[in-house]
Amino acid sequence: MSTLEEQIDIAAPVLAAWEQLHRVHEYPRFVDGVRSAHPHGRNLAHLGVEIDGAERSVDTEITDRGRGRVMAWRTLDPLRLSGAFALLPLDARHTRVQIRVEYDPEAVHLAFGGPRGFAQAGAIERTVRADLRHFRELVEARVDAADGLAGAADGLAGAAEDRPDEP
Repeated sequence: MSTLEEQIDIAAPVLAAWEQLHRVHEYPRFVDGVRSAHPHGRNLAHLGVEIDGAERSVDTEITDRGRGRVMAWRTLDPLRLSGAFALLPLDARHTRVQIRVEYDPEAVHLAFGGPRGFAQAGAIERTVRADLRHFRELVEARVDAADGLAGAADGLAGAAEDRPDEP
């Protein structure tokens, strides 16, 4: 088994990142190669994946642990991928997202083709880094939009309070 660990800091509270991790149907928005994602059952998800033109259906099991700060996952087929996301609050508005991925290089090669050895590890590392950047962009955009709506609502409430009562 090979292991990859990466991390990224995002300008969002832990809860915002945690909620995004659990929006399985939105995985195609930030996970490269995932074309479709659907939760089924309490802890299962079905993913339609395409890598280098090879398509696969992958069933995964997702488990939470660590009081809302660690989400672990594993595939339920011979591909044998597993990993975990850990969310570490840096302060009230910033979170460090850490990911650990364990994979069998030969199984990945058999399933999707492509390079082997260092070239494969490099490709997986680049993909995971890009996925983390996309995740950060998605979560930060959601937080900014929510902050904008809250600010607009506060502004409307303040404007209503500033108007004199009409007869």
